[in-house]
Amino acid sequence: MVDDTIFDKILRGDIPCDAVYSDDRCLAFRDIAPQAPVHVLVIPRKPIESLRSAVAADEALLGHLLLVAARVANQEGLDDFRTVINSGSGAGQTVFHLHVHVIGGRSLDWPPG
Repeated sequence: MVDDTIFDKILRGDIPCDAVYSDDRCLAFRDIAPQAPVHVLVIPRKPIESLRSAVAADEALLGHLLLVAARVANQEGLDDFRTVINSGSGAGQTVFHLHVHVIGGRSLDWPPG
């Protein structure tokens, strides 16, 4: 079971966000500590701790999150962008509710971090 995270509070409306997209399966909003001119988080409404916690029944939802990430990037006018999913604290995950970072608006070096 996923702990009550800041994203759960955002989904319930307890904490406001700058939403850029919403549907019955996910919510996309601007990151409060952006790492680039555009930094949007796409989160599922279903509580999934991380990508490593996803199960086969989540397949359609996971695909939907990526399609929404691309839609948001287009909506934000990004020709080039990066999507990032951190799984686990060692990979940089700080909120344990699955989320896709959509980052762009500047040149992004590789490797990151």
